Amino acid sequence: MFLYRRTPQLPTPQEALRGRPVPEFTVPARHTVLGNPLLGPYPEGLETADFALGCFWGAERKFWQTDGVWTTLAGYQGGYTENPAYEEVCSGLTGHTETVRVVYDPETVTYAELLKLFWESHDPTQGFRQGNDVGTQYRSAVFTHSPGQAAAAEASREAYQRVLTASGHGEITTQILPADGRPFYPAEPAHQQYLDKNPAGYCGIGGTGVSCPVGVAPAEG
Repeated sequence: MFLYRRTPQLPTPQEALRGRPVPEFTVPARHTVLGNPLLGPYPEGLETADFALGCFWGAERKFWQTDGVWTTLAGYQGGYTENPAYEEVCSGLTGHTETVRVVYDPETVTYAELLKLFWESHDPTQGFRQGNDVGTQYRSAVFTHSPGQAAAAEASREAYQRVLTASGHGEITTQILPADGRPFYPAEPAHQQYLDKNPAGYCGIGGTGVSCPVGVAPAEG
């Protein structure tokens, strides 16, 4: 039984649940929509990006519907608990946020274009919530896999802040952090491509209605 935090607050490493050295489930072999393997190693030439923008059910669908995306995977990232369970993440005692891993072909869709989709698909000013979903596991974050991704994410955040401010919105709370040292833990099989399996299922993803500039980020590398 977990003690759920009434007010969202990130735990310290000492407060976080311990977790387990190996997951208690097996990730499905293939994506139910795209048909490609969920886990790597991935084909040469593909790149990986990690985005957290609220409930991963709707967030994952946003990305798998994008041309050039090879596979997507719902999971947990940014916290301390090893191989967490969904109930543990919901307790607020893991430090993780619900994240979508996006494996994509940069010849078809650029990282800058994925960032534009990320910013426009949620409200990045809400802190530990997204719409009616409240908790540290719903915070906005980008976990970068290269200096180029980090520079692009920072530039796009600055550009989007300018247009959000001009439209009367508040400050972006999105974390931009290196993925290195912040393992991505796949979520349980039921959460993978959830809205494909449950077309009428809940989706709490919704943007601000403010368009994000694209092409402002430096070249990836």
